[in-house]
Amino acid sequence: MAEKTNSMPTEQLTMVTTLDDQENHVEKVTTVDTLHADEATVVLARHTTESTWTESEEKNLVRKIDRRLLGIMFATYGLQYYDKAMLSQAALFGLRKELVLTGDRYSFSASIFYLGYIAGALPAMLLAQHFPVERFTAGIIAVWCSDFRGLYAQRFFLGFLEAGVSPILMIIVSSFYKKNEQPLRMGSWWAAAGFVSIFAPLINYGLGHIHGALSTWKYMYTFAGSVTILWAIVIMAFLPPNPVHARGFSERERYIAVARLRTNNTGVRNTHFKPAQALELVYDARFWLAVATAFCIMVTNGPLSTFVPIIVSGFGYSPLNSLLLSMPCGAVAGVETLLVTWIASKLSHRNWNTWIIAACQVPSIVAAVLPWQLPADAQGARLFALYLLGGFASPYGVLMALHTANYAGYTKKSVTASGLFMGYCLGNSTGPLLFKPTDAPTFEKGFQAVLITTILGLALAVAYRFVCVLDNKRRDRAGTAEAFDHAFDDDLTDMKVRTYIHLLGPKDLCNLRLWLTVNEESPIPLYNLRKGEASNCFPGL
Repeated sequence: MAEKTNSMPTEQLTMVTTLDDQENHVEKVTTVDTLHADEATVVLARHTTESTWTESEEKNLVRKIDRRLLGIMFATYGLQYYDKAMLSQAALFGLRKELVLTGDRYSFSASIFYLGYIAGALPAMLLAQHFPVERFTAGIIAVWCSDFRGLYAQRFFLGFLEAGVSPILMIIVSSFYKKNEQPLRMGSWWAAAGFVSIFAPLINYGLGHIHGALSTWKYMYTFAGSVTILWAIVIMAFLPPNPVHARGFSERERYIAVARLRTNNTGVRNTHFKPAQALELVYDARFWLAVATAFCIMVTNGPLSTFVPIIVSGFGYSPLNSLLLSMPCGAVAGVETLLVTWIASKLSHRNWNTWIIAACQVPSIVAAVLPWQLPADAQGARLFALYLLGGFASPYGVLMALHTANYAGYTKKSVTASGLFMGYCLGNSTGPLLFKPTDAPTFEKGFQAVLITTILGLALAVAYRFVCVLDNKRRDRAGTAEAFDHAFDDDLTDMKVRTYIHLLGPKDLCNLRLWLTVNEESPIPLYNLRKGEASNCFPGL
């Protein structure tokens, strides 16, 4: 049976960049159908006025997008992390005793949350592709905090319902920003986990002084749940899902927001799930290397999110003081994440992104050795090691931007985000199980496992780089350079578009040949910024 299409007039566009890069424009070429095409074509079809824009206009638009997106994404991910990381702080105030979390039960209660994440990640992304992103995100946030009974069940379903948040934020960033703009924006919301870890202990320090009808830890959970329910309403009202449907933008701003993303070659949004795009990932080495890298990086989160307050308490501090002494971990995580993603953006023209991911593993390697090698009375040095370990997650923001930028096709991009997130979940679920109560207070075996996985993560990041290099050289031999003739209208994947450039960093225009299409059979190279081969234009190499 023939596939039904819903044809409509739209504009197939050709990106033209002048040598002074002060003005950009797109030109009409042909028509496409909306079943296969990206939704961006609707905006382009409706635009009938001036099709050029200046660099100043684009900068002002990016600032407006930043104002609309960054704050709400930061708060959303921060509240999500606050809710799930509550376990380690509540454990100091009677939770383990009241719920009889003896032996490995406490570790498993931390791990089962991420098993729920894994179970919910792909369904969440499929639903988010079919339904409005802002409504779906608001719904899962409102539900995730509604049940605090039965710790295992609560943690599993908490993870199941939260599973869509991180992948959705990744997709939103990739739908609003150019590749070279994405690392810092990914890092801006990813850093929320660290900064929340500064303020959450202060909030719980205050709640820890409450002596009422409920146990202290129950007040902590009730407060977190109440805040997240209210935040769901904010998301429903203010979260822009993508440039096509974002409110508060003029038609011209919406047009520029969509047209400027043509150089991403990845599209903005398509609501039709395409199994063939997802199946391409099965035999894509880059996909599995990125998932494995995410797993290795996130194993380190086991001692941080679940055991840091307990480890600090084991140094002889009171529960309240242990909360305060855990705050520097959050400061290191937040500041280092912003710093690393900022460096990745600024040095994108140097092609160092994969090296940055690898280099960030070195402090974690040192931090994984110190806690069990230092003498027991060296409390200050052991605390420093825990704080240093807080920077483990900084390269993950770069990895998210790098990985999503390397795939075209909306379905493939969505599944890619979910796959990377599953690696994140597997690492987080494995980490707590490596820290046994019998190994307290040094947790030597757990930190040894962190050491091994961190070294492996470094090696995998380097392997990812060289797989991309080999693929790019193959495309060079085929005589291709990246073009943007069908970036929106076909919703093709990076494997289908043989001119697609796999990046190892976000600087998408670094060495790309830009094309002026005279007709569909005769693309003419207009300008080569560096006159280099296609393989040289991978920022992050």
